[in-house]
Amino acid sequence: MVTGPVWAPDVAVDERLATHLVRTQFPELAGLPVRRFAAGWDNAVFSVGPELLFRFVHRAIAVPLAARELAVLGALVGRGARGAGPLPLAVPVPRYVGRPVPEFERPFWGAARLPGMELAVARLDDGARIPLAGAVGRFLRALHAPDLRDDVLRRARQVGVELPVDPNRRGEPAAYRDRAVDRLRRLQEQGVDVDLPALIATLDLAVDVGPRTGEPVLLHGDLHLRHLLVDARGAASGVIDWGDTGLGDPAVDLMIGYAAFVGESREAFLAAYGPLQQGTAERARALAVHVCAALLDSVLADDAAALADEVIAALGRVLR
Repeated sequence: MVTGPVWAPDVAVDERLATHLVRTQFPELAGLPVRRFAAGWDNAVFSVGPELLFRFVHRAIAVPLAARELAVLGALVGRGARGAGPLPLAVPVPRYVGRPVPEFERPFWGAARLPGMELAVARLDDGARIPLAGAVGRFLRALHAPDLRDDVLRRARQVGVELPVDPNRRGEPAAYRDRAVDRLRRLQEQGVDVDLPALIATLDLAVDVGPRTGEPVLLHGDLHLRHLLVDARGAASGVIDWGDTGLGDPAVDLMIGYAAFVGESREAFLAAYGPLQQGTAERARALAVHVCAALLDSVLADDAAALADEVIAALGRVLR
């Protein structure tokens, strides 16, 4: 039996359906054009006019993720509004939350479009990433603070949402090691130039280190090259796609420091974040390998050559 990629949508969301949902549930937006903007593994994204983006869950597995995403973003935004200290980088602010209807029994919501472009397409050389790396390190230090975790947990529970601990087992290298190796081998067979022995050794080292012990932190959960936005100068401008948010090992988010930065920029990232517990770097590197391999598989399937080049470069950075 032939099947599609694991990230293939199980519900199609086209411009007609997106337009109908937006205009019937938010009449004040009825005059704005609705256009397909992008698609991720779990959501289809449409622009509504020049300033809004709406996310529509197009995989059933992501339905509970959307509830967590909305709860966490609402808590983060509310924290800033209460003067408790917003995060140092912008995050989406849910403004329009749709309700499931017979035509689309899935969550969808809209927010103001954050400025900037994905780091994956910004074409920044490694030297130009030093200020960006420091900003991302400071962002993650703030996100992983215990008081922020406790505040967000409390506010999420007020709307009936519990945040799970590592639901995707990304803090357990042994849980994804074999999948990552299989994917890397298949990519190499397809002609992708990767240092397979070194990447496997990186995964194996993290397996030997084992999972983290200690209190979990609040996580973005999927902070890779496409979820960090930068402006035209290469400065960090926002962090998007919080569908995998939850609690867990800081290494899950710190993988961006090994995939996106190297040399002086990685030093800036780590200096801004602060000291790492023993084993964190090894787990962050391994997860960067796993996520970049999956991302590369996805962008190659979409024939996105420029994105593929950046992800291949990221796999090289992990080894340095």
